[in-house]
Amino acid sequence: MSEPAGGDPPPDAMREWNADVYHRVSDPQRAWGGPVLARLPLAGTELVLDVGCGTGRLTAELLQRLPRGRAVGVDLSENMLATAGRHLLPAFPSRITFLRADAAALPFVSVADAVFSTATFHWVRDHDRLFASLFAALKPGGRLVAQCGGAGNLHRLHGRCESLMRDPRFAPHFAAWEDPWEFADATTTAARLMRAGFTEVRTSVEPAPVMQPTCAAFVEFVSHVICRPHLARLPAAERDAFMEAVASMAAADVPAFELDYWRLNIEARKLST
Repeated sequence: MSEPAGGDPPPDAMREWNADVYHRVSDPQRAWGGPVLARLPLAGTELVLDVGCGTGRLTAELLQRLPRGRAVGVDLSENMLATAGRHLLPAFPSRITFLRADAAALPFVSVADAVFSTATFHWVRDHDRLFASLFAALKPGGRLVAQCGGAGNLHRLHGRCESLMRDPRFAPHFAAWEDPWEFADATTTAARLMRAGFTEVRTSVEPAPVMQPTCAAFVEFVSHVICRPHLARLPAAERDAFMEAVASMAAADVPAFELDYWRLNIEARKLST
């Protein structure tokens, strides 16, 4: 892969993740996702799409609630799907399949009893298109239960990154930068869901701060989870300097190394016909 030099990074740099590191450091995502999964009513026989399944940590918990059902793990990252397969296929060989697909363009029509998703939808810029895709994939009567980054998510950290992106050391590499996230509020999200055809819509935004215990843990987590798009634009020789600057500012916070996460909760249903 060639080094970015001020223009757009190579496509794989944006789509792909270091899945092994993510699997190890994603305890916050798993902790947030457990209560979201608990809100999904299941009889145990359903077909459920786990959209943005990542390395499958929550997919495993979903499958435990589907003893006579099946799950499809959907992700845009081949690395994530490969890691999920290594963890899940030995334990659930006949009840899990995987598909690399764009959440906003799922190749399904009225097949799923439910869609479950955590820590994913904010990576899709067009939420109207996303919700239309999810609505189409659900059977009549199917449910959507999800959580993602919401309004205010990581506002402090992203503000610091924006400041660094204007620094003469780094600015040439961010000339074509566009935020890769959509952090929507509850009201806007509810309106988008209803436009897509959903009913029984419930949305809310809640704080979910995460404290990293050390500077090293902060840098590893932020590098691989939050600032991945920033670092993809930088030559390798400048990435450490960027992250050292981010970590230095976070070290002065009270508490130190706190990540100001906000989560958008989503519940909706496709009416039976």
